[in-house]
Amino acid sequence: MILGEYSTPEAIESMHHTLGLDLPLWEQFLRFVQNLFTNGDTGASITWGTSTRELIADRAPVTLLLIAMASLVAILVSLVLATLAATHKDRLLDHLIRIFPTITLGMPIFWVGLLLILVLSVRLGWFPVGGVGEGWTGTLYSLTLPAITVAFSQIPTLVRSLRAQMLEVLESDFVVTLKAAGIPNRVILMKHVLRNSALPTLMLLGVNISYLIGGTLVVEQVFGIKGIGSLLFSAISKRDFPVIQGIALYCAISVVIISLLIEIASWWLDPRTKGKQ
Repeated sequence: MILGEYSTPEAIESMHHTLGLDLPLWEQFLRFVQNLFTNGDTGASITWGTSTRELIADRAPVTLLLIAMASLVAILVSLVLATLAATHKDRLLDHLIRIFPTITLGMPIFWVGLLLILVLSVRLGWFPVGGVGEGWTGTLYSLTLPAITVAFSQIPTLVRSLRAQMLEVLESDFVVTLKAAGIPNRVILMKHVLRNSALPTLMLLGVNISYLIGGTLVVEQVFGIKGIGSLLFSAISKRDFPVIQGIALYCAISVVIISLLIEIASWWLDPRTKGKQ
């Protein structure tokens, strides 16, 4: 693949030697692992000829920013909707908010992206159709609609989980005691109810962010964003296996780091675990 269709046997043999493909399989594997741990690299790209680490590092900032923006949008919207639903239990507003997850859970993320482009970009002209703008302001503005698209797939489960937890805490004895003591409902809700309700939803958020990484790669294709997603699709179409391996590896590492951060946040939110080692 590197040499092309009309390469000679001598050139192929020389390339085998250069890549170490003439070595025993166990030695090839040891070389691969050594390069992985010393350089953070899965080899040179077959298509671009540069290291996979450099390719991924060049595309990663846009993808990481998109994931961060999507997570922020999902958290903020979920907090507002879940709080409104829990404080208006069994009323019209609660029923409307509960219908939202049921309808949206079955919507494919790429279809949502195309629909938002058609309505908000093509017809209303609020956002660019695709690509990434220049500078921080242009970048954030151009990534807003993709972030909303990615967050759209995470909001339903977060709203459902947080609403259920908030209702359980609102009916607990300590909340009744706080109300009897004359503490304002707003203070009870913000300082006590939300904090005690957030822990299970936070764990769910950690799992969702792991899935959100995969969803982001698809959304990048829809909006024409040159991030890790477009690099992955290009590598798959060209059978560039080192790049595919590198992206899979760094995505796996990201999931582990996210899980660790969620555990730390859970420890901070739950006072009962702070005294335990």
